[in-house]
Amino acid sequence: MPRDSHSVEIRASCEDVFDLVHDYERRLDWDPMLREARLLGGAAAAGPGVRTRCVGTWKGAFQALETEYVRFERGRIATVKLTNRPLFFRRFAATIRHDALGPRSSRLTYTFSFQAGPALLAPLLEPVMKNRMAREVRDRLGALRDFMERTRRK
Repeated sequence: MPRDSHSVEIRASCEDVFDLVHDYERRLDWDPMLREARLLGGAAAAGPGVRTRCVGTWKGAFQALETEYVRFERGRIATVKLTNRPLFFRRFAATIRHDALGPRSSRLTYTFSFQAGPALLAPLLEPVMKNRMAREVRDRLGALRDFMERTRRK
């Protein structure tokens, strides 16, 4: 199962970064890879057991990924697992970990793993998908950092 991890340092506390990442009312303010982000099932806020739906832009082939929060510890860690079956995905999971570097500085580490489908095409699809997803994660983390640091100065 392909797996990759990317980190970014942000001049903001773990709690502030965590709160922004999981605030679906503000997700499109900073995430350039999405055209839709919402909580499902009438949930008012992200948390354990809450399901979400994120739809990519044209760069992500407008795919809709629905996930469920498995673990949710404010300012520390959140994990999600895929609950629907978008094209070419059999499984997907991600962990977002926050580590304090100082009172107003933190590191966010995003780790993902997935299995491509159908199984016969997985050996061909997975290297391409991993490369594309890694680039998307780096762009998304950079956008998050830039947004956090830009809005903190105001």
